[in-house]
Amino acid sequence: MKITGRVEIEAVTDVRCDVCECSTRTGSGNLEYGTLDAHWGYGALQDGERYEVHLCETCFFATLAYLKQERRTTHIFEYDPRRTNGDFGLVSEDDFFRDGR
Repeated sequence: MKITGRVEIEAVTDVRCDVCECSTRTGSGNLEYGTLDAHWGYGALQDGERYEVHLCETCFFATLAYLKQERRTTHIFEYDPRRTNGDFGLVSEDDFFRDGR
């Protein structure tokens, strides 16, 4: 026997960028955003603190560009071919279905 009834649930309706405060909802209705998160553990100065920052695509890549520049500045007089690629932080490409292939 199938019994139906109204069920009220709480769902994410939008994610706003924590930097520019723009909606991350695309024209197709999908939410497209990146997340910068940290959970500091025992021994860290911020022990027990958790952070989660949501970034729109523009702010995400601006943040990534800043981090790349900081890395270049920190290691300006060192030559290491592993640091010269433009794939800083890139885990995969063409992973349209988020299946890791």
